[in-house]
Amino acid sequence: MIANLLKRLKAEPTPDPLESDDARLALAALLVRLAKIDHDYAASEKSLIDQISAQRFSLSVDEARTLRQEAEEIEATVGDTVHLTRLIKEAVPYVDRFALAVDLWRIVLVDGTRDHAENSFLRLTVKLIGVNDVDSALARQQAAKQSV
Repeated sequence: MIANLLKRLKAEPTPDPLESDDARLALAALLVRLAKIDHDYAASEKSLIDQISAQRFSLSVDEARTLRQEAEEIEATVGDTVHLTRLIKEAVPYVDRFALAVDLWRIVLVDGTRDHAENSFLRLTVKLIGVNDVDSALARQQAAKQSV
């Protein structure tokens, strides 16, 4: 499964639609990348990634943890965020990309601190997955409500 996603990430120029396992890995890998961007990959961030995966994909706690661990491998292997986001943008419907933007904001907000690196990376990432500025602001507001 990981090898298949890595192959797709390196494909040029338009990937085929993601299979459900690949989509899960790609989305989770982007969450992991954001959580690691400030060089403090906290337990609260890992836990939230597991919660998001469990809810979004109807996974058990163990399945969500396994998905995150596989996503960590993908994140470490994929050097360029553009490849990962391009795959998501081209293969995932807008409504799911908007939901991903909400989840990305939740990762930023989970530790109570909005780091400059996280903010910059998130602004870029949201554009790369094709979510417009207005919807990004709405996603941030939704995430803020969920983290209270």
